Amino acid sequence: MSTMSPTSPTGLTAGRVEASLQLLVGGAWFPVCDRSALIAGRGVAALLPDGRQVALFMDRAGRTYAIDNRDPYSGAQVLSRGLTGTQGGRAFVASPLLKQRFDLETGHCLDDESVSVTVYASRIKS
Repeated sequence: MSTMSPTSPTGLTAGRVEASLQLLVGGAWFPVCDRSALIAGRGVAALLPDGRQVALFMDRAGRTYAIDNRDPYSGAQVLSRGLTGTQGGRAFVASPLLKQRFDLETGHCLDDESVSVTVYASRIKS
């Protein structure tokens, strides 16, 4: 008989969350996913209670970013599937459709100053 506790596919003890990513939404912190769901250089989409989608990212230094998942050029909810990179020390995501780049800290489009996406404050909470 095994004495090991049950684990989820991510290796966390069932029913126990090590740390979660939280976003500041409407003046309150809202948990959106477990920290283990974030992989440096890859995006994750999450659904907020009001139906909005956010794109979540973590860089190699462990900093987290959250922006609107909607690509303002195509209207598609795809920014979480974009390619990440840096330019001048600033983290960005490039839309997988038309390749416009959005600064992950400010939401400003690096290719068109007149366009931006919403940015959400984020934190990791144990």
